[in-house]
Amino acid sequence: MAATMTATAPLAKATKAATDKTLRVFRAKRYPEEMWWFVACFIATVALFQFGSWVALKLGRKFGSKSNGDAESGAQPAPRRFSIRHIPRAIINTYRIIAFRWTLHIGSWYTLNLAEVFVTCAYIIGLFIWEFINSSHYTYSDEAQLNYVHRMSARVVFVLLWVHGGNRGTSMDTEFMQEDCLRLQSRRLNWSKYPFYFIPVGLTAMVAFSILCFISLQPVRARAYEFFFIVHFLSVLILLLGGYFHAREEKMGYYIWPSFLIWALDRFIRVMRVIVFNYRYFWFGGKRDSLDATVELLSPHFVRLRLARPPHFHWSPGQTAYIVMPGVSRLPTEAHPFTIASVETPAAELADASTDLEKEKAKTKSEFSCEPYWRELVFLVNVRGGFTKRLAERAQKGEKVKVLVDGPYGLTPNLKDDDEVVLVAGGSGVTYTLSTFLGVVNDVRAGKSACRKLVWIWAIRDSSHIDWVSKALQQALELAPPFLDISVRIYVTSGEPLPVTNQRAFDDDSIHEGGSDAHSGEKSSAVISLLDFSAVQVSSGRPDLHALLRDEVAAVSGRLSVSVCGSQAISRACRSALNFPVGSPAASLKGGPNVILHVESFGYA
Repeated sequence: MAATMTATAPLAKATKAATDKTLRVFRAKRYPEEMWWFVACFIATVALFQFGSWVALKLGRKFGSKSNGDAESGAQPAPRRFSIRHIPRAIINTYRIIAFRWTLHIGSWYTLNLAEVFVTCAYIIGLFIWEFINSSHYTYSDEAQLNYVHRMSARVVFVLLWVHGGNRGTSMDTEFMQEDCLRLQSRRLNWSKYPFYFIPVGLTAMVAFSILCFISLQPVRARAYEFFFIVHFLSVLILLLGGYFHAREEKMGYYIWPSFLIWALDRFIRVMRVIVFNYRYFWFGGKRDSLDATVELLSPHFVRLRLARPPHFHWSPGQTAYIVMPGVSRLPTEAHPFTIASVETPAAELADASTDLEKEKAKTKSEFSCEPYWRELVFLVNVRGGFTKRLAERAQKGEKVKVLVDGPYGLTPNLKDDDEVVLVAGGSGVTYTLSTFLGVVNDVRAGKSACRKLVWIWAIRDSSHIDWVSKALQQALELAPPFLDISVRIYVTSGEPLPVTNQRAFDDDSIHEGGSDAHSGEKSSAVISLLDFSAVQVSSGRPDLHALLRDEVAAVSGRLSVSVCGSQAISRACRSALNFPVGSPAASLKGGPNVILHVESFGYA
């Protein structure tokens, strides 16, 4: 009897080990798929709510057209009173404030709203739940790839990879034990079943990824973006190649090799777009001179780039484009993203005009359409180092440059259904807000926008900076219909204390270091001509964004959109101004405005 039990014990242990191994293999293949479904369901849920918001906006605008007509006729808006029908708006405004205007500050470099914090935590929790549940082993997981989530998920994967590597190097994995020693008598790993490169390629991939995670930190990335770009490309290539050959031995290479196909497809599409948009450069007998761009040095640290719009290139205000400059770029594949500062205007409007008055207006607009900000691609480039520094040197010499354009990219907020639009810019943030400003004016003229008030707030250090956009502003004010209330408020900053936390951050996008008292001198011709318009106010000092935005909220009764492009301090000030109690449930239940805040990232890095 004792002999029988002794013989049965090893068999039972072997059977249990085989069952455990089967479960581990099943879970190693199943859990990553479940994680993908988790991410896909989250994206689908967001898309569903986005679609529902769009439908509600269209229906609300359709049924609210009567009240809009009363507002256009000059009638005063109804007083704000409590109403149950305002409950949905109160809930939405409360959600917007909590999710997007409550922020978490990490030093002076990172500002995360609660929506970003929630997405990050949900992704981390999801990864670690599927990583550790029902298992004492560690599997490789892939990462999401979209801007903020891309960086945060990469850092989570960085932790998982080192947990995986550390565990394999120290744990006593029963899968690799010598079975004839019953696993209890042997405590060493058996790597003989793997090729010699199994450990080196995996370790090399993790080291390369670790270097990338350090280089991708905001302070490093912002100061040496071109270096980061090169390191990013090489490190990810090493990570994917090493990861593929490492995972292939576990028959999990299919989680990695599709990324090469996705990358190749993206490169192919971008190359084809560049060829189509710039076919004259590649076509035999094409007029390559048409690709020449004019480079103007507006200030020692600011450049304006102008080029003819490619025939098939169309964009919306606020979108970006990648530009490649042979002769300025060091590599043929070096492309840099910049926000388009101009707007696209239909070429033929006279043909669509039915009355003499409409034809006269269309003729006037057609004359202005020849101006750069209406008919050309215009980029305002902040000069820092590397590529932009070389571009400034070419501008100083008065040379033209060849430009290849790829784009447009980015989704811009739809402002056509807003009753009032407020644009806030700091320094070179004018690139985004200027194109949006011109786009709103064009849409209102064409009857495509419900906007009845347009406010533009721009903080600059020197009054000479107004020359950058003076012509575009003048033309927009002349073209604007009389029922559109426009207010342009330009603040020339000086040494007074900021109404926000970080004075240096407020002016980190400014140009001249010694120009704080330049506004006290003689005004430039551009400033004087702009002051001829009653809608333009040029003031000395820094804008009190808290008071300005809250005054606009108090004066509007419909839908208010605030778009911001500036430093972290400007973004924080706008979030704070539109926080509670402005959008509180009590204010919304009394018929307060529906306030939407859009913060455009300042700088690509």
